[in-house]
Amino acid sequence: MNTTLRKSILGIAGLTAAAGLAAGPLNHSTTTGNELTPTTPIAAVQADKPDMGKLLPHGTPSNQSHVDLNDEQIANVKAIIAATKKAGMDERAAVVSIATALQESKLENLGHLGDRNDHDSQGLFQQRPSSGWGTVEQITDPEYSTLAFLKGLKQVDGWQDMPLTQAAQTVQVSAYPDHYAQWEQQAADLVAQHWTS
Repeated sequence: MNTTLRKSILGIAGLTAAAGLAAGPLNHSTTTGNELTPTTPIAAVQADKPDMGKLLPHGTPSNQSHVDLNDEQIANVKAIIAATKKAGMDERAAVVSIATALQESKLENLGHLGDRNDHDSQGLFQQRPSSGWGTVEQITDPEYSTLAFLKGLKQVDGWQDMPLTQAAQTVQVSAYPDHYAQWEQQAADLVAQHWTS
């Protein structure tokens, strides 16, 4: 086969494969002579999970905490991940967001807690209407509160290279700045599990 014809066939095959991926599930195929024989559907092959090295670029801090999550908390994890994607940010931003929400609310979308409330803090991130985070209705909406948190994170120069607790604290200005780090492993595990779901 001449080189020009071979390049044309390979180019068409590449375009066909790429178009198939965009259009819908393909079948893995094996070549036998000049024909393709379908074998395993690509839909059966799960998308790659995020790399733990990217999720935990500084390794796992010591003294990690963990809480068992119910369906509502998992739904909030998924809402944070969806909002992170909507904001055009990566998996590491989702880890920072989820670890922050684990520290602030244990991933529960908290309303006003009366005497147990920290001022007027509410929602997943315990944001305060009086500090300009938004209305009560807004900050108790998981998408809105996550996008508000991420907007603050984007304004932190070099947040991608900071330890998680430093990045989170710069946005949150908590009285307990070192407490975010204890949730980093669970947050990374949750992002790895739900990023592609």
